[in-house]
Formats: sequence, structure tokens, C-alpha cells
Amino acid sequence: MAETATHISDLSGNSSPRVLFYSHDTFGLGHLRRSRALASAITQADDSISAIILTGSPVAGRFTFPPRVDHIRLPGVTKNPDGSYASETLGLDIDETTSLRAGLIKSTAEYFNPDILVVDKEPTGFRGELIPALDWLKSRRRAHIVLGLRDVLDDPETLASEWERKGATEAARKYYDEVWVYGLRSIYDPTMGLPIPPEMRARMRWTGYLRREALTEGVIPLEDYILVTPGGGGDGASMVNLVLSAYEQDPELSPKAKIVYGPFLSGEARAEFEARVQALNGRVESVGFDSRIENLISGAKGIVSMGGYNTFCETLSFDKPAVIVPRTKPRLEQHIRASRAEELGLVRMLDVHRNELTPEAMICAIRALPTQPKPSAAFVPGLLDGLEFVAERAQDMLGLDRSKARA
Repeated sequence: MAETATHISDLSGNSSPRVLFYSHDTFGLGHLRRSRALASAITQADDSISAIILTGSPVAGRFTFPPRVDHIRLPGVTKNPDGSYASETLGLDIDETTSLRAGLIKSTAEYFNPDILVVDKEPTGFRGELIPALDWLKSRRRAHIVLGLRDVLDDPETLASEWERKGATEAARKYYDEVWVYGLRSIYDPTMGLPIPPEMRARMRWTGYLRREALTEGVIPLEDYILVTPGGGGDGASMVNLVLSAYEQDPELSPKAKIVYGPFLSGEARAEFEARVQALNGRVESVGFDSRIENLISGAKGIVSMGGYNTFCETLSFDKPAVIVPRTKPRLEQHIRASRAEELGLVRMLDVHRNELTPEAMICAIRALPTQPKPSAAFVPGLLDGLEFVAERAQDMLGLDRSKARA
């Protein structure tokens, strides 16, 4: 197939810069939403650039994508309670599903023939599915291959074991021209504990966090409320339960709450929560999913979240006081991020290790949200420069004149 693949510019004679994003998305929304933000920033910086996002997210079709950005949905996989994976809908075993996904990824790389490939988090992809495409791109010696890492991956010991098992460190050294860390080294180094060789460390770029903007479409609510968001929702039932318990225990608690459950909250849990919401007589409202959550964040008096990467970026971008209730399993990512943010004065955390996961603690935290200092009160230079950095770096890689970029 590699011999017959032809770049579109070879047929038309008109070269069009293109960027391919890989987002494995076996669970949650984080990888897809991050790739979408990056693709939007890069294509908006220069209207000659096009982008495709390869994603396994089952809800990719519920998002709108900006002009010149499209997505290809890979066959979904789901994680079983024992930690193993299975095909989401096809009835194939996991090896067949992975092979199918790998073939689709490689075919896309061949026919889209990107100038830049940006891989989110997993150097080899899900179960190594990205390696055939990486080998093909390397053989062409044409594309800049970038590994994008969020600010925190996991605790150093667990991460080192995982990367060794997956062959991720060797893959990062072998295939990747640059590593973009979507955070600040002064806050946390996600590669701490990894045996990263000096030549690879020299290729690391610290971008800052990824700023988010209010959407031009939709409505920003004007009433007083706090927004409660567990991200994708698949592991957010405990936090939602804690918030509902706070409103049930204190009939005078205000402001009112708007809960966005997320698309992956189980139906059984949601049905139970809905009954409790109804009993609170309008003091709490709820919705399953909102692809325009930026508008809800923009209008909120404060945020209660688990502190996933995207919600954290939105909290900083819209300068909202926040209470973070981080999970500690299966990864410590959220707890590490929330701990560092609390140390810097950016957020408040309710910490399981301080015995703070109680309705009483949540009541106090919600009451304090409207007067809690905003993140901007803790000045951190370069905190939200990530999208600007990435857009400019992509233009440099593509050989585009930044002075002609759109305002």
C-alpha cells in the first residue's frame, strides 16, 4: 500500500500543509478534547493548514469541529473490570480489533501523508497499534513526529513501570522528533522518574497550559450557580454523590448547582442521582452531556471538578474559583495536579488523605466558592501560553511565514 499512496498535493500540484493527530481514547473525553483544541489553534493560525484527528472516542460525533479540521472514528474498545480490553461493539477479540485499528491508522497516514503527526500521550499507541504508521512515516523522512504529553501522567514509579512494559521510552527515542509538554516545568515534570536519555530531553518543549475560549454559539447562563463536572463521568459518581449529599444535608446551601454528569456515567447511577436531584426542588439541576461546556464554565460562580487536564485548563482560562476532588485510582494524575495547584494557590482541594471527602467539608467548600480567590490571584508566568506556542511551533515546522498568520 505504501507504494501506491499518493499525497493529495502530488495530484493537484498545490501543496496544502496538513497535520494528523492521534488520540487513542479508550476511556473518557480528555484525549479527544485536547487534540481538538490543538487542531483548532494550529489551523486558525494559518488558513492553508488542514488537520485530521484519529480518535477512538465513542462520542466524537457529538462534538463540532472547526473549519479545516475533521476526524476519523477508530473502532472503539472498552476496559473490563479486570483491566483487560475488549471491542466496544464489533464482537471481535481485542487482537483483531487492534489490528483493524492499526490498519486504519496506517492507511490514513499513507493517504493523508501529513507534514506533522502529533501523538497524544501514548508513544506506541493503544497496544502498539501506532507502530506500523510510525515506521511508514519514518521511512518517508517527511513528517515531523511529535509526542504530546499532558502536565501529569502518573506517579513516577508507576509510570516508569508502565513505559518499560510498553516499550514507550525506546519508542519515544526512536520515532519522535520533539516532545511537547502541555504544562510548565516549574509546576510538574511528567517524565520524572523515566530513564529519558539526554538527547531526548533536549527535544522537550514546555508549552504552558492550553487556554480555552468561550464559544461564539450557544448561551452563557446569567443566573448564580456553581458548575459540577466530573469530565467524562465514567469515574465521577463519588464526586457527584458528595455534592448531592451536601445539598441534601444543608437546605440553605447556595448557590444552586448545575451538574453535567458526562456521557460515560452509568445509567444506573444516573437514574439514582436524577431522583435525588428532583427531590431538591430546583436547588440542583442536571444534564447528561454538553458539548459546549465552555459556556457553562464561563457563567459559573465557581467549579467543582475532579481536576482532569481539560477541566483544569478551562478553570484557569475562565479564571474560576475551583474545588477539586481528585481521584486516586487507577492513576494519581489528578491528585498530583490538584496538590501542586493548591500549593500554588490556584485551586482548593478536598483530599482523601486529609479526611475531607465528607458532606460537611463539601458544604463549606461550596459556600466559600464565590469569595474564594481566583486563579489569577496566584500569578504564574506563561501559565496559559500553550496553544500560542504550539501554533507557532507548527508554523515553523511547516516553513510558513508567521508574519502572514491571521490575526
